Amino acid sequence: MQLGRLLLFRVLIIIFILVLSFLNCSKSTEVKNNKILVATSILPLADFVKQVGGNFVEVFHLVPPGASPHTYELTPSQLRRVSKARLLVLNGVGMEFWANKLIQSMDRTKLKVVDTSTGIKILDAEDEKHHHHGHDHEHHFGNPHIWLDPINVIVQVNHIKDALKEIDPSHKEDYEQNTAHFIDQLDNLHKDIFTEIQTWQFRRFICFHPAWIYFAQRYGLEQAAVVQKTPGMEPSPQELVELIKIIRNIKAKAVFAEPQSSPKMAETIAEETNAKVIFLDPLGSEKKLNTYIELMRYNLQQMALALK
Repeated sequence: MQLGRLLLFRVLIIIFILVLSFLNCSKSTEVKNNKILVATSILPLADFVKQVGGNFVEVFHLVPPGASPHTYELTPSQLRRVSKARLLVLNGVGMEFWANKLIQSMDRTKLKVVDTSTGIKILDAEDEKHHHHGHDHEHHFGNPHIWLDPINVIVQVNHIKDALKEIDPSHKEDYEQNTAHFIDQLDNLHKDIFTEIQTWQFRRFICFHPAWIYFAQRYGLEQAAVVQKTPGMEPSPQELVELIKIIRNIKAKAVFAEPQSSPKMAETIAEETNAKVIFLDPLGSEKKLNTYIELMRYNLQQMALALK
């Protein structure tokens, strides 16, 4: 009888140990897979989050490849996904025209919002007016294309680092190290761009819309004119005449177009002025140019085709 009880006791102990081991394994797996869900507006910001957050974050961006962030409106499924995120990373400067309504609809006790433009000197918007489905949205706050200057990106990634440290202080050292490593890459990129541009013969360029002002100011270039001052709106006949005149005066070899917009107008202007159409990409895509460093090196090579 006592032997039977002893055997039963041992069996129960073994079962208890197995159950405890199972629970511990389940718990460690849950912690391991419990990444911070982060939403960003555009792909470059998503890359910044990945560079800082590493294996501790899961990131998605809202503006799809080929779409313009100035006109894209979020879908219901995207709104639902954002509601599950812990962090929403915005470019700021009015680019996310939908941000205020989105934020007001979210539970702010669960969602932290970061405006990465804070502390960056914002350049003039040149009276841009953005039309979205019949409504006017002006960039009252200035030109939003801050991420196209690598030095501005250093400010942006530090904002992301601070937000992740606040949400997940247990990995703050990882975020600090990842950020320092990425800033080293940004510094090298900046130096390479500066060195390359010193070899260029021309300094003035024509682009599709005023995305490259920050880049131009940082590296001593000049955006002489833009094809489309307002996203989605073609230039007026008077603007077109003036644009062609500027291209001829500065002897521009190319008009810079963008894959997020139709190149037809740029092609028409290029034909009138014997210029080429060369594509710059401010956003990249998941399949091509999906990291910021790669994207900016591509754009530098493309610019060199017209300005070197």
